[in-house]
Amino acid sequence: MPEHGLIERVVVSDGFDAADDWIAGAATARSIVVTADILLADRALKAGATVLAPTGKPFTPASIGPAIATRAIMADLRSGMGDGIGGPPPFSKSDRSNFLQALDTALVRLKRAI
Repeated sequence: MPEHGLIERVVVSDGFDAADDWIAGAATARSIVVTADILLADRALKAGATVLAPTGKPFTPASIGPAIATRAIMADLRSGMGDGIGGPPPFSKSDRSNFLQALDTALVRLKRAI
């Protein structure tokens, strides 16, 4: 981990969702949370944070409900069909580009709000 005044290393217990609990508890309106975990995204949004998927897709109060519903449907399908459904596509160059653009936009918006 690089040494930097703006980077803090936090070690949490190995309990179930301990890292998610810490992230959700520390999130504020001045936070940007990057996660593919839809339930963590929901918790961070409720804390007022800006939330981005690693692909750059923003999670918003309007989009999180349908994302949670889709997650539940996919979990049901996987439980009935096994792993035959597959997962998300591999991370691509366009995903990286979209993420960097979304992160820049979020940082600029937060900086203006200060």
